[in-house]
Amino acid sequence: MAEDRLACRECHHVNDPDSQTCEHCGSSSLTEDWAGYVIITKPEESQIAEEMNVTKAGSYALKVR
Repeated sequence: MAEDRLACRECHHVNDPDSQTCEHCGSSSLTEDWAGYVIITKPEESQIAEEMNVTKAGSYALKVR
């Protein structure tokens, strides 16, 4: 479930619940305190990806605390 997953405070990528570091950026700053969920498949064509500064396809949290 998405609620059990951890979001990276640096890049907002949503990681597995047992992750120690972010799969995308390598940061160890992960949190369970996040809201909203978006899956970006083609970041080069996505306005949302542009607004979020996302360059890699994947699952991202919209708000990370």
